Amino acid sequence: MAGRYAPRPTRTTVRGGQVAIPAARSPRAPAAAPRTRTWSPPFPLDLGLALGPLRRGPGDPTFRTAPDGSVWRATRTPDGPGTLRVTARGGTVEAEAWGAGAPWLLDRLPALLGAEDDPSAFTPRHRLLAVTERRRPGLRLTRTGLVMESLIPSILEQKVTTDEAYRAWRLLVRGFGEPAPGPNDRLYVMPEPRTWALIPSWEWHRAGVDGKRSGTVIRAVRVARRLEEAAAMEPEAARRRLELIPGIGPWTSAETVQRSNGAPDAVTTGDYHLPGIVGHALAGRRDADDQEMLELLAPYAGQRHRAARLILLSGHTPPRRGPRFTPGNIAAL
Repeated sequence: MAGRYAPRPTRTTVRGGQVAIPAARSPRAPAAAPRTRTWSPPFPLDLGLALGPLRRGPGDPTFRTAPDGSVWRATRTPDGPGTLRVTARGGTVEAEAWGAGAPWLLDRLPALLGAEDDPSAFTPRHRLLAVTERRRPGLRLTRTGLVMESLIPSILEQKVTTDEAYRAWRLLVRGFGEPAPGPNDRLYVMPEPRTWALIPSWEWHRAGVDGKRSGTVIRAVRVARRLEEAAAMEPEAARRRLELIPGIGPWTSAETVQRSNGAPDAVTTGDYHLPGIVGHALAGRRDADDQEMLELLAPYAGQRHRAARLILLSGHTPPRRGPRFTPGNIAAL
């Protein structure tokens, strides 16, 4: 079992979900020829906006951007590990995939890039959102169809700063995952459920993960198959299934189904920053709480997550009142 350490005060930083797309293990086997797919989306597509929420920090070992404008993503599909490389040029998406999960990844490519999303269901009722929507025509909500790859890092982000969570994800994936199939030797596939369950307590501690979060991950991976079924459910039903696991609450379930199910209404509650950002943007109330945030987002029922993302992408956030919080390091205890 993981060691027991008291969690420190919460300071979770929300993100709008965008990445900039620029114009001591055994040697890897030579990469086999990739499977390929070409797809022409019938809508404006911005890879950085569509796939940005899947990146867990600039050092995420499962996600890379390349100077040629391509996005690399390594994941564990129902068919096994897979690596996907996506490039968008001139209204056409070119994809290459390696590994046992390659066919699954290529089959799910349109959904990953937002083909199952319906932005027309959103009607802006505030000038800020109307302006941001016009400036971000390529915003589409991704739907990965994979639960654990979003659930585990979301658990790691509970009650800590994003820097602490990103560091834990990076160390644990590199330490216990496996090199991703394909030619990109910087990518790793996250550990399989059994491996997560067998990580020693001192390795969780070394990664800065307290006993509460590591215990939640272990409880989740023991029923990983049942949790993965939630990707095919309606978002609210999916959230109810996830929240049956002790330690998974509304914050974590929302952060997960936003990515796995492409849920446009799964607004994140229980966050340290988001209520104040939404309150400041829509009503000039930087001290808004969850209840006030939900009241302000009520006109966007059915699309509250999209509204919150547009607010985050607008950059209209309240000014800081003091210096940035400096996280501690339980690994040094």
